[in-house]
Amino acid sequence: MTETSSTPSTAGAPQEAPRGRLQRLMRYLPLVAPVLLWAVPCGVLLYTGQHWPLPVTLAGTALFVLGLIGMPLAMARGHGRRQQDWAAIIGDTLLGSAWVLFVWSVLLGVLLRLALTVAGVGDGQDRARIVTWAVLGVTAVLLAWGYAEARRVPRVRRLDVELPRLGAGLDGTRVVLITDTHYGPLDRARWSERVCETVNTLEADLVCHTGDIADGTADRRRAQAAPLGTVQATRARVYVTGNHEYYSEAQGWVDLMDELGWEPLRNRHVLVERGGDTLVVAGVDDVTAESSGLAGHGADLGEALTGADPDLPVLLLAHQPKFIDRAAAHGVDLQLSGHTHGGQIWPFHYLVRLDQPALAGLTHHGARTRLYTSRGTGFWGPPFRVFAPSEITLLVLRAAS
Repeated sequence: MTETSSTPSTAGAPQEAPRGRLQRLMRYLPLVAPVLLWAVPCGVLLYTGQHWPLPVTLAGTALFVLGLIGMPLAMARGHGRRQQDWAAIIGDTLLGSAWVLFVWSVLLGVLLRLALTVAGVGDGQDRARIVTWAVLGVTAVLLAWGYAEARRVPRVRRLDVELPRLGAGLDGTRVVLITDTHYGPLDRARWSERVCETVNTLEADLVCHTGDIADGTADRRRAQAAPLGTVQATRARVYVTGNHEYYSEAQGWVDLMDELGWEPLRNRHVLVERGGDTLVVAGVDDVTAESSGLAGHGADLGEALTGADPDLPVLLLAHQPKFIDRAAAHGVDLQLSGHTHGGQIWPFHYLVRLDQPALAGLTHHGARTRLYTSRGTGFWGPPFRVFAPSEITLLVLRAAS
């Protein structure tokens, strides 16, 4: 591996793209979302013709009110100034549970009730109570399964990626991608060790981490991140920042990854040589870096490619898929990203697609640029993954046949 880079700079960096529709919506969600998440299921399960005994109705209503009050309070204490892990765990779990309950209250509350009516099953009260038990049953199953999916060591997803400009000597180069590990309030030190053990079985030439290492500072999450120092690669281990680093003293994470033997690609590149051919491996800071106020941080692809031979193929690490427009404009061959989590809990997928050009997998952009978006190795916030399994990705680079 040969380093050919300069000091990171934000001079001349393109301005961050205007806020998408999702960001504009997010400004109002903190006010409206908690009420909807708890009030809708409360109405569907208790007040749409069930005629439960009064103690049941009162107890159920009390639980929904406690959730409505407790979830925002716990989230504020866990993710606000206090950063209390126990509160974050409670708040995140309530958020994920409320989301699943809300979604299936709406879906089954409409579709199942309609189907029962068409089939002539029971009277109004019978149908209402069937819907209630169905919603509670589906929610319980999905939360149990989603928790197991979130906490497991991700499956390895393997695919070949053909790059027309890739030299024959680089054919078969093995690139392992991990991203969005999100070490956080739930201690995942053992999980981190097992992820790294799995990565080491893949005999990678290049291992990449495309950001969102953790929720919390490097000092607080050091024990969970430490196993990353055991990851093995024959050519290089490279890392770029994600947006969550900029909520948690990003420079501390850059320094820790450097200490663990990873190469932080902050608007710079390295050269990977194999079989007499060369691959440019570049990285940029996350697109949120410019607004973080952290001196010297900001995405600058032009700076990252300064000094690189324009005839060489380029592999770019950029945390968010929406950086692909800039990558395509610069003729990048392959961009690796994370950030989306594949939606993490269905149907949040559809909201993610309002903000990002890809949700997961390999997509093509422009004349030659390819984008691979990982569903992420860990999870953010709610400890659930529903219809969005985590992954460790092995990409085998192929020269044009």
